[in-house]
Amino acid sequence: MKVFKVIVGTLLTALGLLWAVQGADLIQIKPILCVADCEPITGGSTLWLSIGLITTAIGLALLASLKLKRRIR
Repeated sequence: MKVFKVIVGTLLTALGLLWAVQGADLIQIKPILCVADCEPITGGSTLWLSIGLITTAIGLALLASLKLKRRIR
């Protein structure tokens, strides 16, 4: 169970950081899979910035909970 929490916490943190950086318009990634005429989204997005920050916080909280349990024992 500890390995699962480490993997999920790390993935959530990494994904959240990516979404936050894209939402802040610090990086732009071209679309990878397109069905129709796809164009990269330009400009920042407060929605994706917020989602990214929340996801990062959840991932870091999950990872921090593992360290807290270790200190209690």
